[in-house]
Amino acid sequence: MKLKMTLLAAAISTLAMTGCDREQKDAGEAQTPATESVQSQGDESSTAADNGTSTNGDADVIAKTNALFEDQFQTHVSRSPEFKTFLGMKEDYGKWDDISPRFQKETHEINKRQLETLKKIDADKLDGATLLSLNLAIRNLEQDIEGYKWRLHTYPVNQMYAGHTSVASLLINQHRVTDISDAEAYISRLNGLPAHFDQLIANLKERADKGVIVPKFVFPYVISDGQNLITGAPYDDGKDSTLFADFKGKVDKLEIGDEEKSALIEKAKTAMLDSVKPAYEKLIGYLGELEKKATTDDGAWKLPDGDKFYQHRLNVYTTTDMSADEIHQKGLEEVDRIHNEMREIMKQVEFDGDLQAFFEFMRTDKQFYYPETEEGKQRYLKEATALIDTMKGRLDELFITKPKADLVVKAVEPFREKSAGKAFYQRPAPDGSRPGIYYANLYKMSSMPVYQMEALAYHEGIPGHHMQLSIMQELENVPSFRKFGGYTAYTEGWGLYSELVPKEIGFYKDPYSDFGRLAMELWRACRLVVDTGMHSKKWTREETIDWLAKNSPNPQGDVVKAIERYIVMPGQATAYKIGMMKIVELRENAKQALGDKFDIREFHDVVLANGAVPLDVLEELVDQWVEQKKAAN
Repeated sequence: MKLKMTLLAAAISTLAMTGCDREQKDAGEAQTPATESVQSQGDESSTAADNGTSTNGDADVIAKTNALFEDQFQTHVSRSPEFKTFLGMKEDYGKWDDISPRFQKETHEINKRQLETLKKIDADKLDGATLLSLNLAIRNLEQDIEGYKWRLHTYPVNQMYAGHTSVASLLINQHRVTDISDAEAYISRLNGLPAHFDQLIANLKERADKGVIVPKFVFPYVISDGQNLITGAPYDDGKDSTLFADFKGKVDKLEIGDEEKSALIEKAKTAMLDSVKPAYEKLIGYLGELEKKATTDDGAWKLPDGDKFYQHRLNVYTTTDMSADEIHQKGLEEVDRIHNEMREIMKQVEFDGDLQAFFEFMRTDKQFYYPETEEGKQRYLKEATALIDTMKGRLDELFITKPKADLVVKAVEPFREKSAGKAFYQRPAPDGSRPGIYYANLYKMSSMPVYQMEALAYHEGIPGHHMQLSIMQELENVPSFRKFGGYTAYTEGWGLYSELVPKEIGFYKDPYSDFGRLAMELWRACRLVVDTGMHSKKWTREETIDWLAKNSPNPQGDVVKAIERYIVMPGQATAYKIGMMKIVELRENAKQALGDKFDIREFHDVVLANGAVPLDVLEELVDQWVEQKKAAN
């Protein structure tokens, strides 16, 4: 659904022209401080949208429409204890989400009623910002309603995201304990795991009955992850298990007596032995049974109406109507272009050999890898943090609007590091109680080459996901559904674009580091080929692994893990390069049209001003900004 130009003309009129994203990413998806105004620093006026304060339209209808957006958003928030926790709310703090088919059906019916209500709004009485929100809300609901028929084409337990690891991640990273009642809620959640996992098992069985079973290679990962969470005290004589250590650490910081602390810890211990352990053992047992039925067919084509399902996923993730064949061909073209740029790097470093030999050199030479030691890991984290801090000092050259939320760099927790991707980002808490987190997976230092450190830090941190997602959450007068929603092509496209921007202001001085940037862009270009190859062209897992290994410099372990990720998340991996190419295309078109009037800071503000939007909407917003700039001079 395309927004009419009249809508976008109104929406863009809210820009001042007087001056100048549950948890896995690059490895999955990028995941908000208080909803105060974003700071606009510097002398220039911000081009950020005023998001509804325009005088155009009927003020009463605008107010009622925005109140409706909030009411509809809160309807869904009220049904999700886990999302409340993410938002920093402590309502239903001791509960898990209802993941039953009945609940999912209720949500579907709510969506249909909400859509019907939105379509009754008189769009002619809205200002530009509210009209943009209305069209995005309608588009989102229509997509969710259409997606309901594909609800069983998913894998609720896989190595990238899984119900049995996400609960642990939420408790560790999002469940704050500031008083006794918070600790009691933590214990309540531990005791709630048997019922929650029973729902998860029922969902797996329903899918299995329809022939939807995750491929066989997944099971060792997810079974191991589950076992890791019930290893250690109080389950055995080892050191404290992951959750027990987390609970103890949080309770120990409470300003209460030792007897109260001991009582809480004892209750948690009982919950772990009587509830957590049996819940995980039951789930692990069922996964063992399901593994016997799994096959080595990996592509989405194997699922009922698999071709239609895959095209649906491509449409959702890229926010385009590109076909699998078109995406595949674009990927081949981009791989060839980047290979040629890499050959230029080879000349700079005077490497004697062909591209394949250079790839092997970059994979194996010890100068590019820190040791598999705690010292090596800490060095990586320290240097990644330093890169981000340096970039912070250059932001005024590129941006008007900047985030308030802080950012920290952490290693992926041991309980999930074996199966998690190499890097990902978690959004900050909206109330400012938790910073944004760039997670680096240091399970194997041989999978984290130093020459990619720069590009990874910019992608996951600043100016990448942390910049875009924090700004989105901090925007004032924007409906909540837009602050906490997102479109993968926009979010991941921005992340990949953010790897390029630092080069344009003098970063990547080391040619090997610049090769790392190209290697990461190449990786995303290759995704266009291998994702469509597997899910549309019926390439086998082995064929796909071989192609990616030949066309990228990444080590074999990296390649295998990546292909396994793309298998369980059909279409998702295509969003990165499609999104980046669109942002670069829009920037270059604007440069050509505006000449000396083009300001990179203004362009970035236009891209970020309205939060995440589909690529077709972004294009129309940028085009309208260009026309207004031309008319103003």
